[in-house]
Amino acid sequence: MSKVMSSAATILLAATLLQAGSLNDHSAIHAQETEALDPRQHPLSDAERAEIKQTWDDKISELTKKLATKGDDLSALSQRGDAYFFRGHFAASLRDYQKMCEVSPDVEPGHWRLGLVQYYAGEFETSTKFFDRFFKTDDVDREGGLWKYLAQAKGEGPEKAKAGLLKYTKFDREPMPTVYRLFEGTITPEELLKTVDEKKLAENERQKRLFYIELYIGLWLDAHKQPQDALPHFRAATANKWPRDAGYGPNWMWHVARVHYELLAAKK
Repeated sequence: MSKVMSSAATILLAATLLQAGSLNDHSAIHAQETEALDPRQHPLSDAERAEIKQTWDDKISELTKKLATKGDDLSALSQRGDAYFFRGHFAASLRDYQKMCEVSPDVEPGHWRLGLVQYYAGEFETSTKFFDRFFKTDDVDREGGLWKYLAQAKGEGPEKAKAGLLKYTKFDREPMPTVYRLFEGTITPEELLKTVDEKKLAENERQKRLFYIELYIGLWLDAHKQPQDALPHFRAATANKWPRDAGYGPNWMWHVARVHYELLAAKK
């Protein structure tokens, strides 16, 4: 059977097998789709991608004009930093975020986007140290610990990153505590995906968990020097519609998935 199959055919195959009892959870369907789809086939249409590019190019142009007359406008710097990142211009994004911290130093401790952009700009040691400090301001959100691991893994290797993994004891939203187990080494990517089907979840919650699980499996695999294995997971996260409509934070992380996917796909 061909490795490349149309989306419609893939869905039909999954539905047929599900009806026949051969598939009884998302993990099996995901496996079928992963095998059938070419991971280099972008989940967004050419028109959607062109619209995204134009939207953020226009936003950068608009904010650049505003900053030309008021260079210390925190909101404009924040928005342009985001727009630059969404366009894959990491150095420019980093400059705007750093400028925000110069204008208002109290912004820096909780400025998680700064730590992420340091990672994408290749400043792994700086990003690692940032998330160490971030932990002192937020010892609940495990995403900070995940990004510390990712930055340290890129800079010093996965073993050092695992040894330096931050310890969280307080309640955090799912699926973050379960995702954290992957980085601790107590669960495999395959087992992590299966956790989505262990409970009966509303579809919105299910898609939310799937998005973060696919994203962080992709990031973990890439940090472990398995970029081609990571590619289908970034693709799945990019194809997930939940984060695009779920608010600022999830939408921002959707762009992380999309940008990282496009970087890896371009390399392949």
